[in-house]
Amino acid sequence: MTLEIICVAIGKGKEHDFKIYKKSKTHAVAEIELLADKGYQGIKKYHYNSKTPHKKPRGSSLNTQQKRENKTHAQLRIKVEHIIRSLKIFRILSGRYRNRRKRFGLRVNLIAAIYNYELKIAQLS
Repeated sequence: MTLEIICVAIGKGKEHDFKIYKKSKTHAVAEIELLADKGYQGIKKYHYNSKTPHKKPRGSSLNTQQKRENKTHAQLRIKVEHIIRSLKIFRILSGRYRNRRKRFGLRVNLIAAIYNYELKIAQLS
């Protein structure tokens, strides 16, 4: 599992991540396993090798096997959430963007490059 940021897609205004993913048409290679949260229900249609947690059926509960799978999924997914947190240290990504819209994609890519560079430096030392 790599913690590197491979691809960045942005949308206009307040849009759900999954909607941006569908619009971007930059889909991952089939061998890459995508770990998504519950907001990405239906991602199997776009990427076969993806995993989302099990949802509780209405009126009943999850069985122990499903709970165990959800727990292991959450343990892997927390690494993704930590990466998102480290990107939001840059205030551009955590608040309202008040500069020219045209340059936002460039700035997001630069922040991702800085993160990847810091990750490589940390792995070398």
